[in-house]
Amino acid sequence: MSSSTKGKPITPTQTQEHKLSGNMGVGELVMNVLAFSSPLTTVAGTLPVMLLFSGHTAPGIYLLVTLMLLIFSVGFVKMSRSVEAPGGFYSFVTAGLGKPAGLGGALLALVGYIFIGFFAPSLFALTLQSFVVNTLGGPDIPWYWYGLGIIAITTLLAYNRIDLSAKVLTVVMLLESAVVIIFDVAAFASGDVSQGVGFSMPWITDAGLGLALLFAVGNFFGFEATVIYRDEVKNPDRTIPRATYLAVVGIGLFYAVAAWAYTAFLGADNVQEEAKANTVNLFNDGAIALVGKIFADIGVVLLITSILASMLSIQNIAARYSFSLAADGALPKALGRVHPRHKSPYVSAVGVGLLWAVATVVFTLAGVAPEALYPIASGSGTFSVLLLMFITSFAVLVYFVRRRSFAPESVWKTIVAPIVSVIFLGLITYLAIANYPELIGGSMVMTAIFMTFTFALFVGGIIYAYFLRSKRPDVYARLGRQKIEQ
Repeated sequence: MSSSTKGKPITPTQTQEHKLSGNMGVGELVMNVLAFSSPLTTVAGTLPVMLLFSGHTAPGIYLLVTLMLLIFSVGFVKMSRSVEAPGGFYSFVTAGLGKPAGLGGALLALVGYIFIGFFAPSLFALTLQSFVVNTLGGPDIPWYWYGLGIIAITTLLAYNRIDLSAKVLTVVMLLESAVVIIFDVAAFASGDVSQGVGFSMPWITDAGLGLALLFAVGNFFGFEATVIYRDEVKNPDRTIPRATYLAVVGIGLFYAVAAWAYTAFLGADNVQEEAKANTVNLFNDGAIALVGKIFADIGVVLLITSILASMLSIQNIAARYSFSLAADGALPKALGRVHPRHKSPYVSAVGVGLLWAVATVVFTLAGVAPEALYPIASGSGTFSVLLLMFITSFAVLVYFVRRRSFAPESVWKTIVAPIVSVIFLGLITYLAIANYPELIGGSMVMTAIFMTFTFALFVGGIIYAYFLRSKRPDVYARLGRQKIEQ
């Protein structure tokens, strides 16, 4: 069945058993997706790594990426109004490239977000363990107990109505953002930017530009998930576009200013060398020097809650992709259940939590060090989502090109912006493939395994779709959260 009839997009079946519900506004949706990137974790952990590759061009790189992702958002937002389905990229790829590609994209999304989220238990555990032992003088509890504890907390929150998660994430986001802003203000006050802005725009010949761009794009992840909450926001045709643009601009400016603050504090000529010499503790040492030890300790506490917020945001997204696939019949029916009171995908939320808990136990029993888990989980998951974004940008372009013969719309929104997005995300995807060992912090063997697995997910989804078309045509007809016409 086509994803459209006579130019009118087909909307998903709206049945009570397969319809989520919520009451998020623009602000709550923005906070929900911004929490994904874990601002304090990024500024304290990822940004020093990016400065190592980019130096004083880091703020300019963030501004460039912001511009490119705003252009991506033009077609993305237009697509969200044309394909009124709560399946996110699953629905978009289906509408543009067909059901087989849509199912392949959905598997990329589901596994990618589950992998990205698995960075959190080990990072949370190590951070909290160090704080309890070294700062509070408490007992040295094994890391996996902390890891299982955070999984239990986020699963409980994800089980409930999305409005509860939104409120928790909003509070955490405001607190951790305040810490970064105080650091920025103190850094600018101590630095010397009187001779100019203190940073310069990147150039194509800059060493390390490719990795810097890759890290920068990864810091924006989460904004693309606004569409997955279509059934859980007020007035989605207004809320989703506004939240998408606000999220992209907010992320871009927030990190550009933070990178600029590092540059002002350390000096444009010194920031790259300082990042190389003190990557892990660059933020903490800077916070102590600028504001004091108590502020730095507060920052560590909020870093812990920041990781929890990021994990909760990712769990909510992964659960909704699982729910959408189950609602269509591509995954076990139980995962598509809606809680009668909370109107949440509670079984899928619990399922994601159980996967993380089992993985934590398995890796612990296998003797894998926790510090080895989060770069692999985060890096491999990031590549899956990045590949999906590239496929989606191409799907958006194809969708609107096909419609021009009977429903021509703005050339900028439906042709030019999607073409720019395909080129930009294609470049970033190439950089991710070329630098995959650095992305996951692993060997060439691990690179081959995880990269092959990622592409196999997409191909496997396509094969699975053809199997469904042959053996279960009723399920095939629903793929992409589409309504079955009687």
